[in-house]
Amino acid sequence: MMEMQIRRAAERGHANHGWLDTHHTFSFADYYDEEFMGFRVLRVINEDKVAPGRGFGTHGHRDMEIISYVLAGELGHKDSMGTGSTIKPGEVQSMSAGTGVMHSEMNASKTSPVHFMQIWIIPDKQGHKPGYEQKAFPPEERTNVLRVVASPDGRNGSVTIHQDATLSLGALTAGAKVEHTLAKGRYAWIQVARGAVEVNGEKLDTSDGVAIGGEGTIRITGVTDGEVLLFDLP
Repeated sequence: MMEMQIRRAAERGHANHGWLDTHHTFSFADYYDEEFMGFRVLRVINEDKVAPGRGFGTHGHRDMEIISYVLAGELGHKDSMGTGSTIKPGEVQSMSAGTGVMHSEMNASKTSPVHFMQIWIIPDKQGHKPGYEQKAFPPEERTNVLRVVASPDGRNGSVTIHQDATLSLGALTAGAKVEHTLAKGRYAWIQVARGAVEVNGEKLDTSDGVAIGGEGTIRITGVTDGEVLLFDLP
């Protein structure tokens, strides 16, 4: 039998620094909740809105798989591996911090805010060589399906991460239904990026999340037009 624990949007940690309006699904920075330190190997889901021309200056990471997904606007990225890019809506960026990397994330626009999700996944081991990937997944590839966008083997053109976990995106129209089978010993986290859905009969609104355990089928139905992120985790 499947078990579900819902994490409502309003229950998350929140900080507004003026240039940055951020919500933390799990403990992060000055926000601490011993009951929400992460879920399995999923350590961080931050929903960030950054003011025009502002951002996160150069800082370091190590031994973490970091995924960025832009919902609106454009995110500029630079790192110590020599990568410089702009991440647009529908694009997924993965950065394996490994033995250590310095990077910055800035709003690429001087006039419009950027709205994005930053995700951290604990790697399968420490000491990986740092790496970077960025790929676009157009709307037709993720509409009313669960499109794998990050995986350990880069399957179906997804970005690669150093962990036995997958991230799928699903842009659902109202009334559309998708399913995901959770194998024995696996877990799932679903994060609603926008709109509203039902997950196995439970209604989730924008920015709600749910932890799921137990073997079986996860059924997701669009209540309105919206989008979900589904993590399949060890």
